[in-house]
Amino acid sequence: MLRTPLIGLVTVAVSLAVSLAGSPAVAEPDAVGTPDDATTQNPISASFSDTYADPAVLRGKDGWWYLYATSDPLHEAPSEFGLMHVARSRDFVDWEYLGTVFDDADRPEWTTDSSFYWAPDIRYVDGQYVLYYTATDTVAEPGQWNYAIGAATAPTPAGPWTDSGGPVVPPRPSPNGDYFNTIDPALLAASDGTRYLYFGGYHGGLWVTELDESGLRAVGEPTQVARPDRYEGSFVVEHDGWYYLTASSANCCAGPVTGYSVYAGRSKSPLGPFVDHEGVSLLDSRVGGTQVLAQNGNRWIGVGHHAIVTDVSGQDYIVYHAIDRNEAWLDDPGGVNRRPTLIDRLDWIDGWPVTRAGAGPSDTPQPAPVTAGGLDIVSDDPASGSALRAVAGAWEAGTDDDGDAGAVGRLIPSADGGDAVVRSRASAPRESRIEADVRVPAGGQLTVDAARAGTTGVQVTVDDAARTLTVEATLGSRTVRDTASLPSRFDAGTWTSLAVEVRSGRATARLAESRLGDADASVEIELPNGLARPRPVQLTASGGEAQVDNLTVVAASRPVTEPVTEPSAGDLLFSEEFDGALGEGWDWLRPSSSVSVGDGVLTWPLESVDIVGSANTGPLLLRTPPEGDWIAETKLHLDLGTGTIRNYQQAGMIVRDDDDNFLRLGDVAIWSSRQIEFGKELDENGTLRWGAHLGGPVAETMWLRIHHTVDPSTGEHLYRSASSRDGSTWRWGATWTMPADTSPAVGLYAGGGATPATVATFDWFRLYEAR
Repeated sequence: MLRTPLIGLVTVAVSLAVSLAGSPAVAEPDAVGTPDDATTQNPISASFSDTYADPAVLRGKDGWWYLYATSDPLHEAPSEFGLMHVARSRDFVDWEYLGTVFDDADRPEWTTDSSFYWAPDIRYVDGQYVLYYTATDTVAEPGQWNYAIGAATAPTPAGPWTDSGGPVVPPRPSPNGDYFNTIDPALLAASDGTRYLYFGGYHGGLWVTELDESGLRAVGEPTQVARPDRYEGSFVVEHDGWYYLTASSANCCAGPVTGYSVYAGRSKSPLGPFVDHEGVSLLDSRVGGTQVLAQNGNRWIGVGHHAIVTDVSGQDYIVYHAIDRNEAWLDDPGGVNRRPTLIDRLDWIDGWPVTRAGAGPSDTPQPAPVTAGGLDIVSDDPASGSALRAVAGAWEAGTDDDGDAGAVGRLIPSADGGDAVVRSRASAPRESRIEADVRVPAGGQLTVDAARAGTTGVQVTVDDAARTLTVEATLGSRTVRDTASLPSRFDAGTWTSLAVEVRSGRATARLAESRLGDADASVEIELPNGLARPRPVQLTASGGEAQVDNLTVVAASRPVTEPVTEPSAGDLLFSEEFDGALGEGWDWLRPSSSVSVGDGVLTWPLESVDIVGSANTGPLLLRTPPEGDWIAETKLHLDLGTGTIRNYQQAGMIVRDDDDNFLRLGDVAIWSSRQIEFGKELDENGTLRWGAHLGGPVAETMWLRIHHTVDPSTGEHLYRSASSRDGSTWRWGATWTMPADTSPAVGLYAGGGATPATVATFDWFRLYEAR
């Protein structure tokens, strides 16, 4: 539930800067501004809301960070049913709740009185804020769940919101007489000059459409970018020349067995095709996806429906919702899932995004995002104080006239038309990141000098007349330079985020509308050796007045480039090669006469049996695992074909305490897709719950692993899944737990359907020591 809004929110000092987990952003000794040890603690929404799902985040042009979400319904507060909410913070630590986007009195007129509003996506478009959202019912096509995408605009991130008057993407009827999932919008303002809106879900897949110049209506025909039955909650960023489509997989809301997680594919085009790190497409029936975030065995499960945001040091973060497995329900068990908002560091390793280098969601205090600058610059009133001094022309405080109350810095050329120049009194760190919201002189230039002394240094220029963004580095007689064109949507008079970074021998510059992985233009060059040094920062306006706000100068983040260590198999403890009769220690539960052993394989024809639910008809081959840490492995051949519906034929490994408390890792047909499923069933006070983490991709022959450890503080059993298509390259997935007072067996299973006739064959079952 939403709690009483915070009163007397303490605003953090604008000189705050913090270090980053695993990659401390430490200022050079001769630079002003030392990072503080500010920390966040998940869930970050705990101070104002018990459930704050589908989060979206944006730094407003007023300098605050705004957090939007779906707040799930309450029996005692029906007016908040299915409404979107807003909170804000200066530092991601202390939050102030601001209220709802809509209420019952101002529902969009093109929706009905029964509509719910879900999954906000917030952007800055052409000088105003646009909130995209899902609506569940429309007047034009009445009937529950005819999903559509809407949009509302506002002059400030806090509103007031005015709906656009109609759907951005209208309901899309399916051939079955219902409606496709036209849900979960996410905008990308791409460097190719077009704004794209991504949307969709399990029923119908993920799609992308171009938007008109207003950003409020879809134009042209949409393009499918991910297959049905796999993904929802998309979010796309442009990074190092690639477009990354990230999206959530599995059931978001299965209470204590929720296996929701996040995957990624990338493409050179915003329209795809998007493929994972092994080159498998998100459109394939044997669907691809590189894991970004999955549960790790701590309190947090069901981690997903996310946004990606960058702090002022250049470090990326993933903001998402999750479920506390020990407190999964908002009210009664089986009712509304309690899904608060979490945040964690997002690293880029070998070209792919991964949460905390693969460690997954955090449940301990973590270094907070850097949100304020150094050098004694007052970020949201940069012309105040003495940190910056005018070298030429005038440097004055002004007032933002676009709805965001606050002061801005004005670079005013001299009366004779000479440049306006302002310079910091202190030096920036050797490896630094300079960021500001800027308005460029119409037909003129705004230049940022970083690490410059005389003719030596790095210079970034936004040239409205030439319509270019240029980065230039000079050392002695050597000059390195590159330029990118500005898209037609760029407006010199509209606030745009400009980020300049000098780090690891490279200089980069990026212009972006919303600073959410979007790019009006991006340029990167290699620096001559020895160029980066602690030097003042200088801003120059040529050809007219420039305006600057939210100016930060901090040490650039130091990226984490090595993943956490994954489990590996040690000494072989047990091996069943299926050469003849089964070895000692095996037990059949509900044996099937159709299963045979010999010639190096266990042959298991699939039948219409299962153990999910109360029927418990499926045969199982089980044995007692060793003590301590171990890895169970099998090699499975199972041809489930592609594209056809074969629900839910499958085979794989099982960890079983009893028929109502077990884990299952298998290759499974889910409608027309083929996926790796790591599921859990438990008995919650007499009610059976089932949920799963979805991995993959799959092939006709798969290698499967389950890694077992014990939590030393609780004694709980932890089981982590892995799969491989070649037996050597493993994809490690989610972790499920089982109680400390249980002694689960481990073994093999098959079933899920007899039509068409299909046979699973197992080449071996092995147990290894875990390293």
